[in-house]
Amino acid sequence: MAANPFSDELRVFQENREVWLRANAGKFVAIQDSTVADGFFDTYSEALKAGLKTFGVSRSFLVKQVWKTEPVYFIS
Repeated sequence: MAANPFSDELRVFQENREVWLRANAGKFVAIQDSTVADGFFDTYSEALKAGLKTFGVSRSFLVKQVWKTEPVYFIS
């Protein structure tokens, strides 16, 4: 098993981030391996549904929000 089970998906995200930011900043995308589900979505739920429709339930896929930098959350 790979050290990071989403390494391919994260690589695709990083390779496309700058292009996606131009028209889709703040939206969500679903990625499996090197395949991107059609479209960008306003909510996590919409992207999840599109990912399930495109990829099915038999394998994992990544749903990620398109941001220039990752937000940092502090929990105390």
